[in-house]
Amino acid sequence: QVQLVESGGGLVQPGGSLRLSCAASGFILDYYVIGWFRQAPGKEREVVASISYSGSDTYYADSVKGRFTISRDNARQTVTLQMNRLEPEDTAVYYCAADINGIGPKSKDSLYDYWGQGTQVTVSS
Repeated sequence: QVQLVESGGGLVQPGGSLRLSCAASGFILDYYVIGWFRQAPGKEREVVASISYSGSDTYYADSVKGRFTISRDNARQTVTLQMNRLEPEDTAVYYCAADINGIGPKSKDSLYDYWGQGTQVTVSS
């Protein structure tokens, strides 16, 4: 059974950091492109970052460039999103997703095959 489980969300003050993890099971992570998406209340889901199956290529939304870093450890079946200098606008439910057909990073959510349940990130003072 393919499963993606996010963890690491929580409440943080503006300027703070959080580290999100996406744990994969039921499939071999090596063969999948992984993306992180987020959805804030009343807004559409948007891409945050994506990483190629090998980890050599990454994509970041303009709003998070220079603040967020995506990485993967295929041996541990885990993809991580390090979020620094968080802003209130980063408040959302964060999801990781897997694309079985991809090689390079993808920004369109319709291209992803499997999704986790999400983890809440709240940036507030």
